[in-house]
Amino acid sequence: MALRFFADQCVSNSIIETLRDAGHEVLRLKDHIPTDSPDSVVIWKAQELEAILVSLNGDFADIVAYPPDKYSGIIALQVRNHLEIIPQLMDKLKIFLSSHPETGYYAGKLLLVEAHRIRIRG
Repeated sequence: MALRFFADQCVSNSIIETLRDAGHEVLRLKDHIPTDSPDSVVIWKAQELEAILVSLNGDFADIVAYPPDKYSGIIALQVRNHLEIIPQLMDKLKIFLSSHPETGYYAGKLLLVEAHRIRIRG
């Protein structure tokens, strides 16, 4: 079963293609709202599209500002200015996604994808 993702403007083409190659649907922010939209609009649009938000923006990892239980799912890729770890993060994420292919699994959860683990909040 394919998952639907909404890629924040900071998500690179290589990340989008990796998710698509794994059989998932990825909607790009720039195709739906202005690229300079505030975070509140970005997460609202992800909800409207019934998609899991994927972002490198650390703001979405803040559970006080964006409580996971209010959203359809947030995946925060923890790059921390080390773009060279993106392939490793994506390998870890693809394995996780294939183990949890149901959209409902992600509702109310924040996944913090790090080089050595995936932490789940919510």
